[in-house]
Amino acid sequence: MSGAVARLTLDGLAPTIAVMKQFLRDNGLSIAMFTIFALCAVGLAVVGWDTFNAEQEEHGRLAIGLADYLATPDFGEAMFENWESEFLQMGAYVLLTVFLFQRGSSESKDPDESKGAADDATRKGTKRDAPWPVRRGGLVLAIYRHSLSIALFAFFAFSFVMHLITGAARFSEEQLAHGSGPVTAAQYLFTSQFWFESLQNWQSEFLAVGVLIVLSIFLRQKGSPESKSVAAPHAQTGT
Repeated sequence: MSGAVARLTLDGLAPTIAVMKQFLRDNGLSIAMFTIFALCAVGLAVVGWDTFNAEQEEHGRLAIGLADYLATPDFGEAMFENWESEFLQMGAYVLLTVFLFQRGSSESKDPDESKGAADDATRKGTKRDAPWPVRRGGLVLAIYRHSLSIALFAFFAFSFVMHLITGAARFSEEQLAHGSGPVTAAQYLFTSQFWFESLQNWQSEFLAVGVLIVLSIFLRQKGSPESKSVAAPHAQTGT
């Protein structure tokens, strides 16, 4: 009897399990990326908290709890200064690939390809399953055509401002500890410390993208859409 009940239960759950499998298959890449991000963010919080408390004890101050640490400018600055560089790199890359080419790279459009072939949003007979802005047209479509770079630069602007605010707060704490006065966010913007924090991340991000662009000319990764096919000639551009 129990076996029959178990089979009925499994049969009833089968559609739900199938839907979940389909969802995980269709969204596996983003799920993996956001899971890794979450794990790294938790790790950053824990080790940052431990380091912060070690510094507190060295200066004869009381240790704080993890929840309190997450509200400190020390954690905020560490988080946002890295977000800032990532979104700047991605936004700049997306925008530059509109105008610039790298012959032989899978990361570039083909410089010999017809310009008109890339965007068919203005053609007649737009499909019903096209995104809503395409079917709507007008100003909405004009914005939608550039929505990816707009979104990435918006994330960059948010991260830049948050880095500036949290960095100014952290810098002010250090200034007060050494007998100097605090600074405002506007004042901190013009300090070498702020730009040192930003540029040390920016340079590495653009280096990594440049290396990927060049290496994709000569090297391959079977099965990846970021790579040309294994047998493709080095001069072939795009995937």
